[in-house]
Amino acid sequence: MEKKLFGTDGLRGRVNDHPMTPEIVMRLGLAAGQVLRNGGRRHKVLIGKDTRLSGYIYEYALTSGFCAAGMDVILVGPLPTPAISFLTRDMRVDVGVVISASHNPFTDNGIKFFDHMGFKLPDAVEDRIAALVEGCGREWALPAPEEVGRASKIQDSTGRYIVFLKNSVPLDVSFEGMKIALDCANGAAFRVAPLVFEELGAKVYKMGVDPDGTNINRGVGSLYPELVAKKVVETGADIGIALDGDADRVIVSDEKGRILDGDQIMAICALDLMESGQLPGNLLVATVMSNMALEVFMTSRGGRLMRTPVGDRYVVEAMRANGAVLGGEQSGHLIFLNHSTTGDGTLAALQLMRIMARRGKPLSELATLLSPYPQKLVNVPVARKIPFKDAPAIEKATAECERTLAGRGRVLLRYSGTESLARVMVEAEDAALVERLCQSLAETVANALR
Repeated sequence: MEKKLFGTDGLRGRVNDHPMTPEIVMRLGLAAGQVLRNGGRRHKVLIGKDTRLSGYIYEYALTSGFCAAGMDVILVGPLPTPAISFLTRDMRVDVGVVISASHNPFTDNGIKFFDHMGFKLPDAVEDRIAALVEGCGREWALPAPEEVGRASKIQDSTGRYIVFLKNSVPLDVSFEGMKIALDCANGAAFRVAPLVFEELGAKVYKMGVDPDGTNINRGVGSLYPELVAKKVVETGADIGIALDGDADRVIVSDEKGRILDGDQIMAICALDLMESGQLPGNLLVATVMSNMALEVFMTSRGGRLMRTPVGDRYVVEAMRANGAVLGGEQSGHLIFLNHSTTGDGTLAALQLMRIMARRGKPLSELATLLSPYPQKLVNVPVARKIPFKDAPAIEKATAECERTLAGRGRVLLRYSGTESLARVMVEAEDAALVERLCQSLAETVANALR
């Protein structure tokens, strides 16, 4: 049964439209408070947000719900999603909550949860919470008046996170003399990220650090990496770093203004860890969207790539189950499980710069490790979502594409989790072949599912 509230990354939608209404979000706090509290002791929840104007609505709606459920609330204000994951562990609270719609425009917002260890909640727990939120006429198991929660704010959360990030870089590594173009997307990292790089000795050229509540992700950040790439060329920077609105993903530019995606960053970091004996089983975890060239690269170096469904939560689950320490997504969600429990764009950039500094090589030279295969993705509007195997025309066309590729490329069909779209992807070494096969398969899918 398809979820009504939670998607692959929590709850998300347009502000003041279902499900992102104050009433639903307050009920979400009530429900989460009842599902996630245990025993009779005082329980605590930590709530952070990005820079969206609507954050005020949901911050106080959640606070009301959690306090009514008997949980004390700690508000930390605008901070990156991975900061909330870290602080949830560091402060020994029961649950962390992030109010953010990540890379979406300011008109959207969302809610995502972390458990007491800083990991995103599993589907089964989200389903229990959703059932309570959606239950009509259900009696809430609310505490007595003297057992309701309190709300408070803390002032040192930014400093705690900065120290954590700096500690991820060995003391014998210095960024003195390095120049960085940094785009914070007018989002949650606008204060934290520049300070981290500056305190580690780098010269930082800042962009996207003037949020006004409505300009988050607007023409800036990881969705527009060409902006930071241009800044790199203008300033002579060694690297360009583009974060998204909640700073859990990163896209970078080398010193020549060439853009590297998450797959290319993972290849550099995976090789570094393999060569130092710090990649258990030489295993890298990525999603079905990662380029086939990454799989070929890992195999050629004596490693292996494990694929998961799209979503960094599924990457983390596979990493934990298989003892992996590095994983991520092509989109720039990169997880260094030895340091963090979720994707962290700033942390990933620090690890990349550590490799540059240690090896004394420019990013353009490191980037030659992986040349992504040409890849084409077409979003096909569909009237219905049936299993692709139940559509004979699609099955036949897919099989024909795979025969043509003969193991030298890849075909992927999947549905969007939030829109009435089928995503058709083809990749191979031959760009013209990719274009032809993808367009033909997309037309077949459109005709079969209209």
